[in-house]
Amino acid sequence: MQCNYIGGAWVEGPGVSRNLNPSNLSDLVGEYACADAAQATQAIDAAHGAFIQWSLSTPQQRFDVLDQVGSELLARKAELGNLLAREEGKTLPEAIAEVGRAGQIFKFFAGEALRIPGERLASVRPGIDVDITREPVGVVGIITPWNFPIAIPAWKIAPALAYGNCVVFKPADPVPGSAWVLAEILSRSGLPDGVFNLVMGRGRDVGQTVLDDRRVHAISFTGTSATGRRVAQACSSRMARFQLEMGGKNPLVILDDADLAVAVDSAVQGSFFSTGQRCTASSRIIVTDAIHERFVEATVEALRTLRVGDARASDTDIGPVADAAQLEQDLSYIALARQEGATVAFGGERLQRATPGYYLQPTLLTQATNAMRSSREEIFGPVASVIRVRDYDEALAVANDTEFGLTAGICTTSLKHATHFKRHAQAGMVMVNVPTAGVDYHVPFGGRKGSSFGPREQGRYAAEFYTIVKTAYTRS
Repeated sequence: MQCNYIGGAWVEGPGVSRNLNPSNLSDLVGEYACADAAQATQAIDAAHGAFIQWSLSTPQQRFDVLDQVGSELLARKAELGNLLAREEGKTLPEAIAEVGRAGQIFKFFAGEALRIPGERLASVRPGIDVDITREPVGVVGIITPWNFPIAIPAWKIAPALAYGNCVVFKPADPVPGSAWVLAEILSRSGLPDGVFNLVMGRGRDVGQTVLDDRRVHAISFTGTSATGRRVAQACSSRMARFQLEMGGKNPLVILDDADLAVAVDSAVQGSFFSTGQRCTASSRIIVTDAIHERFVEATVEALRTLRVGDARASDTDIGPVADAAQLEQDLSYIALARQEGATVAFGGERLQRATPGYYLQPTLLTQATNAMRSSREEIFGPVASVIRVRDYDEALAVANDTEFGLTAGICTTSLKHATHFKRHAQAGMVMVNVPTAGVDYHVPFGGRKGSSFGPREQGRYAAEFYTIVKTAYTRS
């Protein structure tokens, strides 16, 4: 059994979780300790006790730790990608790329540790200097989802450590393997005991304890909107800072003048790869009249060529859904879409393969409207709705008619429409002639409206969440 990591020691938990391969339910990936509220409190104790020492560590010390972690992730990306694909269901090339991205993130923030910004300004009063510096927040609770089990933890943990914070990390229940491997690498990186802690376990035990403890000064959360609201309420009640990423219902607009091949590739890649289990996935494809029939026909033909199968098989394009609950949710939304009047142009059925798993055909819904629940609520699976519109103006209005605002895309050869869309799309990230899913590791990530709350993640903007600004006056 793989243990939790608390205060520099590997600790067994009062419970055990069994990690199954969604491509083959007879394959046990491993058994992992489940912490309880008491162990979560011990992890907070350890982080709280380690904070003063780590907050005063040198930039070189932080650089060395993070750079070492990044180098090991990159060196082992094939091995760790195999584990990730086995436990989460992402195809092997996608899984290897995710581990590589995690390594790049750690290396990026290793560099950021050496260039934490500050300012010196002249005071309006003679003989006085003003220094503006950034200091760490304190103990940071990090709560992550299952769909990117090593990249999302990386883009939260790396900046937290780079800026001198201590971490209590609670990963999602279905993917303890990737979290444990990352913790094991961090345990050998030279961090002082207590600076980083891993507590695997149920949200109602571990997560709630982290939310409620006043010694946890900030919470970075990625997950569902419902849980995000609970995080916001808990943090607001005790005046802790919080950062929320809560998904999307992302539009991809296809205009009449679009390059059809580019549009189909953007839709298929953005909607269905990673089994559609990305908060940036294109789940609403908004298509203007003149290109609608050709687009649907070409997209269906593209979907026919994709193979759904074991995530680690060389000929697999799309792996299984992550677990039974997610599969049930996907199928229920497909049934709901049919009831609402949408047509299943392709897919929609559970598949049987050589091994028992959660296999689902990528599903393209047509004759959908933006008023349908299946077009408004996040499904988080390989399901996309095609919504037909008259022109660009209606397409923009439909794209913005959502409670979410993470990412939005447009396929067009018109510079006028592309420029207008980038300015007027109500989303934190906008893509032109590329899939809505797929972002760089060195630039800010985040949305608006119901998708995100708080400062951006990734890139140099991460400093806004993980540091506090201090202004100091000195008479010379």
